[in-house]
Amino acid sequence: MPNAKTNLVIVESPSKAKTIGKYLGPDYQVKASMGHLRDLRKSTMSVDIDHDFEPEYYPIKGKEDIIKDLQSAAAKSANVFLATDPDREGEAISWHLKYLLDIPDDRTYRVTFNEITKDVVRKAIAAPRAIDQNLVDAQQARRVLDRIVGYQLSPLLWKKVRRGLSAGRVQSVATRLVVDRENEIRAFTPQEYWTIDAALDRTGKPGGFTARYYGDPKKNELGSREDVDKVLSQIAGKSFTVQSVKKTQRRKNPAPPFITSSLQQEASRKLNFTVKRTMMAAQKLYEGAAVEGHGTVGLITYMRTDSLRLSNDAIADAREEIKTKYGDALLPGKPNVYKTKNSAQDAHEAIRPTYASIKPADLKESLPADMYKLYKLIWERFIACQMKPAVYETVNADIKAGRFGFKASGSKLVFKGYMSVYVEGRDDDKTEKDKVLPPLSKDEILKLLKLLPNQHFTQPPQRFTEATLIKMLEEKGIGRPSTYAPTITTITARGYVTREKKQLLPTELGSVVTDIMTEHFPNIVGIAFTADMEKDLDEIEEGEIDWVKIVEDFYGPFEKTLKTADEKIGKVKIEDEKSDVICEKCGRTMVYKMGRFGKFLACPGFPECRNAKPIVKETGADCPKCGKKILEKKSKTGKTYFGCEDNPKCDFMTWDMPVAGEKCPKCGGLLLSKKGKKKQIVCANPDCGYTKE
Repeated sequence: MPNAKTNLVIVESPSKAKTIGKYLGPDYQVKASMGHLRDLRKSTMSVDIDHDFEPEYYPIKGKEDIIKDLQSAAAKSANVFLATDPDREGEAISWHLKYLLDIPDDRTYRVTFNEITKDVVRKAIAAPRAIDQNLVDAQQARRVLDRIVGYQLSPLLWKKVRRGLSAGRVQSVATRLVVDRENEIRAFTPQEYWTIDAALDRTGKPGGFTARYYGDPKKNELGSREDVDKVLSQIAGKSFTVQSVKKTQRRKNPAPPFITSSLQQEASRKLNFTVKRTMMAAQKLYEGAAVEGHGTVGLITYMRTDSLRLSNDAIADAREEIKTKYGDALLPGKPNVYKTKNSAQDAHEAIRPTYASIKPADLKESLPADMYKLYKLIWERFIACQMKPAVYETVNADIKAGRFGFKASGSKLVFKGYMSVYVEGRDDDKTEKDKVLPPLSKDEILKLLKLLPNQHFTQPPQRFTEATLIKMLEEKGIGRPSTYAPTITTITARGYVTREKKQLLPTELGSVVTDIMTEHFPNIVGIAFTADMEKDLDEIEEGEIDWVKIVEDFYGPFEKTLKTADEKIGKVKIEDEKSDVICEKCGRTMVYKMGRFGKFLACPGFPECRNAKPIVKETGADCPKCGKKILEKKSKTGKTYFGCEDNPKCDFMTWDMPVAGEKCPKCGGLLLSKKGKKKQIVCANPDCGYTKE
């Protein structure tokens, strides 16, 4: 048996252990706990309601060997450093580890790393602290509250609606937001309105442009064709004269560095990542990866944060990188400082690269695609946030036709600034483009080419995407950085919400459960109540409130409400949506069911008939291998792909959308539409090489 090392360091994951182990040297043994080792039982509520809501923790089944190994290593070590993640959850894991390993106080040290680099790791080890009980209590309070709600509400939903359902403080509010938004859309009544554009030209000079009707003379709205015709009749024969021309400069500041929510939003917009996919890649970047020329290194700071703070060293690194790579022209005189909102926790920095000098191009060959794409996004955002603003030159012209006012505006990017590196994504997929007005002068007479009346209708609010739902949860103070991803995963897995393209739509089940919750448990799905509860958890973390008191204050009214709801709620029957597909085994009409990865077809004769199959759609394109139909299908993870209908006999498949009704002009083969920043049409035949944008 090899000699025991002097010090034991325990982290959550093997990759994190590998990175840290290389920094600490031979006197340290680094092991992974593989996450939590002790938790509440799944089979019971495991909370002693009658004795101050005492949690009843047990070793997690299947982790016995890990516990034994860590106990053995801890017993042979002079010192044990608990180096789990720097947040409530990480603090709780360390607390549970100390209990399970039976480590005395004088041998137990808590260390945290906001970033996993050699200097930071060594400094943390040299300056350990005790376990922060306030952080542990805040995590316990959240865990106990969620367990009470989940284990007492879920059985009620099972009894009244269907088995397998769940409810929770954050997930139920998130579902309600999606349901409420859909109800808004359904209830929306479009309102008619009109605009009038004047197509104008400079008399005897080049430079045509359009101006929009403003009012007579004050701003007035046009609600009908009648209103438009009245204005048109009075404008007829009037000359168009420039009243004033105002030129200004508009500065557009860079977006702040990423926090958890903004990273999830931007990765959804720009990379089409789900929040789960984003956080998995971010976790790996934080824990470390082998990089050619740098060894094993943690590439980003801790990815669960709502703080915009950047360290002085990080800012200095960014400024040096900007000066070296882009020159002084893009470097502001003073660093850009971003203020964190009051409700945020400021324990960590914003999400940034650990070393600004490690450029995305340096990592392209070392990292998997998801990690590389996300690192590039983080690096560019971080560098851009320390650059000068972009500058636009704007021109606004007031034009009169008699007493009727028209306005024309133009905008031109004259200094790219931070936009040389990074441009923030938008939820509406619109980009700011230059719109240049000709050089107009006061009192200039313009030539009217045409008056263009246009009818419009007001639009309903847009459905949530993962990105916009996270934005809403953050704005309302619901949940914390660590909860956004699991919340969205849960509400989709339960079948409360489904995705269509990027949009989130409530299912009938989600609407029914939300209606029950809204009527009988208004606090649980109440936005203000849930946000206030988050504030209470923050106060527990700060040591200002006792966690038992918070749970006690919640449980009394909740228990009464639960009993009343059980008496009042009748059995709710949800009819399955019928399809036009006949079950080939028993002849019944198949119905749509909601599973973990979305809708699928199932026989209503279950359990007598257990036939089930995925929903497939025809693409209109033919298989290049056998000539049969190509169908749109779902993988086991819910990802859309395209494959031959004769699978498994024919193994043709592709992740790219086949182009229907069009053949490759070069070889006559199948064309595919490739996703990306620029949509491309490419030939499926790798030997052909045909492509067009």
